[in-house]
Amino acid sequence: MKVAVVGSGGREHAIIKKIKENPEVEIIYALPGNGGIAADAKCVDVGAKDIEGIVKFSKENEIDYVVVAPDDPLVMGAVDALEAAGIPSFGPRANAAIVEGSKVFSKNLMKKYNIPTAAYETFDDTDKALEYVETCPIPTVVKADGLALGKGVIIAMTRDEAKEAVRSIMLDKQFGASGNQIVIEEFMEGPEITVLSFTDGKVVKPMVSSMDHKRAHDNDEGLNTGGMGTIAPNPYYTKEVADTCMEKIFLPTINALNAEGRTFKGCLYFGLMLTKDGPKVVEYNSRFGDPETQVVLPLLKSDLLTIMQATTNGTLAETEVEFMDGYAACVIMASDGYPENYEKGYEISIPEEVSNMVFVAGAKIADGKLLTNGGRVLGCSGIGKSLEEAIENAYKVVDQVHFDNQYYRHDIGQRALKAIR
Repeated sequence: MKVAVVGSGGREHAIIKKIKENPEVEIIYALPGNGGIAADAKCVDVGAKDIEGIVKFSKENEIDYVVVAPDDPLVMGAVDALEAAGIPSFGPRANAAIVEGSKVFSKNLMKKYNIPTAAYETFDDTDKALEYVETCPIPTVVKADGLALGKGVIIAMTRDEAKEAVRSIMLDKQFGASGNQIVIEEFMEGPEITVLSFTDGKVVKPMVSSMDHKRAHDNDEGLNTGGMGTIAPNPYYTKEVADTCMEKIFLPTINALNAEGRTFKGCLYFGLMLTKDGPKVVEYNSRFGDPETQVVLPLLKSDLLTIMQATTNGTLAETEVEFMDGYAACVIMASDGYPENYEKGYEISIPEEVSNMVFVAGAKIADGKLLTNGGRVLGCSGIGKSLEEAIENAYKVVDQVHFDNQYYRHDIGQRALKAIR
């Protein structure tokens, strides 16, 4: 069986490593992949947003199944184009991926179908948004409507910060056309929880919950990043919370999308906050999260490719989705200076004995050497019977991986350990 995975990050590397476990898979192509992914898949110079190129390559190489992993191609209609060419693929069509592609759409969907989320208002007029900010509760959250590489959310602690956020998004176009509309919403407080879930549009099978660490530095200080590490499962996601989420959030979301003629198939990411009033939706994503995937998939016992195909075929109800008991942790090794200014081009050393738990995100091959080529360079994961053991094993991998200019947090998982104790 020939499989292609669209994307070039640590998430895609984790997906590829898991798909490799299926004995029927003879070759995996990564479109475009990266220097580290090249150890596990054949990288092809086709960009993740090159929908025409993805379809052309898949047809010419008789690809049996395509996994579309990143948000951009999903929102742009990659799955629609592949389907039209008769090529089965993993991921939602564009009309369902809009739950991530438009925050205005997703907030309005939640309001219409009574799915718990923060109170909000939407604006396409800067003056009206600024007028609203004069009287809205502070702190508040200002969000660009469209995709913004995970950076289109500004938490404003003062009224002046809220006005500046509105201007930077709507007038200065900090996130381009994604800021043509904005959402201004209530600032929610409580532990954050991520739950990735498989769905075929009929049933929802949640994966292990996880906890991300967004801030660049130890003790949750510094700038927000794309994620500096994760642990799974999240200790705040108890059985009681899980049951509430299934009843009031997960199934209602799938049913709402069906009612709107936007059946969602693939991986639906629920970003949740456990407020004093119960769990509420912070955001939806239409794909696996990064770096959440690097802790969730190492715990998956069932065959990933079989599950993915079941979401496409509508047979998820009869398909086993089982996770091992235990915990996982992932520590992101970044280039010093990330997420602002950093240097690239340093050689990376990954010993063979730990390579299975290293997921490469920002690297390239030059003159036969693996070199850093991004801010978040790679993730080092560990699993264990306890959270302490998983964290310890992840940092043991970190200790064996090396590149100059490396930077990582030393406290991944400590917040979760305090919650357990």
